[in-house]
Amino acid sequence: MKQPVIFFLLITVLVTTFLRCTPEQGDNQTEGAPSLDLLVGTYTSSGSHGIYKIDFDTFTGRLSGKQLIAEASNPSYLAITKDRTKVFSVNENEDGSVSSFKWNAAKSMLERIGEQSSKGYSPCYIELNHKENLLATANYVTGNIAVYPVNKDGSIQPAISVKQHTGNGPVLPNQEGPHAHCVRFSEDGRWLYAVDLGNDKVLVYPIVNGEAGDEKVALELDPGDGPRHLIFHPNKNIAFIINELSNTVVSVSVNNQTGEFTRITKLSTLPKDYKGKNACADIHVSGDGQFLYASNRGHNSIAVFKVSNDGKLEKIATEPVQGNWPRNFTFSPNEKFLLAANQKSNDITVFKRDPDSGLLSFTGEKMEMDQPVCLKF
Repeated sequence: MKQPVIFFLLITVLVTTFLRCTPEQGDNQTEGAPSLDLLVGTYTSSGSHGIYKIDFDTFTGRLSGKQLIAEASNPSYLAITKDRTKVFSVNENEDGSVSSFKWNAAKSMLERIGEQSSKGYSPCYIELNHKENLLATANYVTGNIAVYPVNKDGSIQPAISVKQHTGNGPVLPNQEGPHAHCVRFSEDGRWLYAVDLGNDKVLVYPIVNGEAGDEKVALELDPGDGPRHLIFHPNKNIAFIINELSNTVVSVSVNNQTGEFTRITKLSTLPKDYKGKNACADIHVSGDGQFLYASNRGHNSIAVFKVSNDGKLEKIATEPVQGNWPRNFTFSPNEKFLLAANQKSNDITVFKRDPDSGLLSFTGEKMEMDQPVCLKF
């Protein structure tokens, strides 16, 4: 009689262990989890209908289980809270807006919490501060930014600050006026940076009592650079800017006291012999701060740079994205993979990333998706 009892106890232990270890929808994003949720923001002018979820296998890089989780109009950029319970999105339309969502009880769909006007046309970027009590967005067409208080339940209060940019640049029609393209809070929350493609500037605003103060210029780029996105080094007072119009990346030192930048290096993202059209898009730095990645739309590649301790850059590779128009890309949380959103070929492609060399290699994995433009884990 001992054997059946022992067998029953063994089965009970195994089942209990499995249930304790099985992650829920919002909690399965740890590095050791075999499957992660990849959220995809899209343009909805043709076949897509909003925000999608894809299952990503952290061991093989395989994509599966595409599912529409929230209907929305042109949710072209997303932000996710650190506990992964809430999602924020722009709605990149003429009457722009920002929306917030939470997972439903079954954690299978996103439910809309609320929405506010973006205070401009075509919001294209959205960012939470580190405390997640402020939200900022950049309106491309009208060239202005807005800042919102965020409640603990994820609801967005009306805009507390709206800042209008001015100026232009030499490249027409892209720089006929200001075009805010990116907003980033400093890690300590003291500063809000706004990257403007139209006036070749990175502007900075002090954050005081939750409001954006008077603007000053953090960095003036070269005429015609067309700065698009900004990313901070993970552990040094260094930042990186990608320029859409000049197809370059710039590394800068950051003065945390004044919020101002000082230029270190400027390099092309393209091979020297490439003569075709190109427009740079997205930029990311590895978690160890040793490698910088930048996407080329037109050349359709990811440029890879080695980052020195003092922020100097060295270009080491250019990897084809196996698609057309990589508007956005991201690392898997363990940074063993890089995923590219190819807007014009309507697909997402997956690459292995060597953490020692920084180099990328195509896994062969590709998933069809109509106009994917933002990837977030």
